[in-house]
Amino acid sequence: MSKSLFERLGGSEGITAIANDLVDNHLTNKNIAVRFAGTNVSALKNAAATFFISSTGGPDVYKGKDLLAAHKGMNISGTEFMAVLDDALHAMKKNNVGQREQEEVLYFLYSTRGQIVLV
Repeated sequence: MSKSLFERLGGSEGITAIANDLVDNHLTNKNIAVRFAGTNVSALKNAAATFFISSTGGPDVYKGKDLLAAHKGMNISGTEFMAVLDDALHAMKKNNVGQREQEEVLYFLYSTRGQIVLV
């Protein structure tokens, strides 16, 4: 039996490191940093880690808002969405995530576009 994406990303520890780096990348990305002004960074990192752990087959249960509810009315552009994907790719590369896993994560993230962009 093949390993789940959760396991291949390093389990909770690996995914938490990726999520933390992802949020850090957002905070310094000139295209989207303004979106995170005044955000509780610790809470955002925790929510991101839990979301990714849950979404990749891990044991955590994400109890936050669904993506549509969380992003409704924010008017997020396609350019901003792509900046998030770039940040995710950089976070995965920093954490030595394999090419196959990078592609799976990016595919999943891209599949959420309709729940985030211009909703």
